[in-house]
Amino acid sequence: MSVHIRYFAAAKAILGVSEEQRAAAGQTIGELMTELATSAPDASAAVTVLDRCSFLVNTRATTDRSVLLRDGDQLDVLPPFAGG
Repeated sequence: MSVHIRYFAAAKAILGVSEEQRAAAGQTIGELMTELATSAPDASAAVTVLDRCSFLVNTRATTDRSVLLRDGDQLDVLPPFAGG
C-alpha cells in the first residue's frame, strides 16, 4: 500500500530527497504533508514550504489537501515556481 512521491525545487531541498515510496495509501495529501513536515530536519521550514505547495496526483493538478491517496498513486509535490 504505497504511494510514489516526487519532490521538486524547494520541497526537494527541504526534505533532502527527490523521490521516495511511502506507505501513504489511505492518507489525505494534507495528512501526508503534516507527517513529512514534522519528520523533516527543519520542521518549521518544511511547514512553510509544504504549506505553499500544489500537487499532481497521477498527473492531475490539485490544491485540495483532502484528496485521499490510494495504493499505486504518484504524487508530485510542487512548490511555487518563479521564472521569467
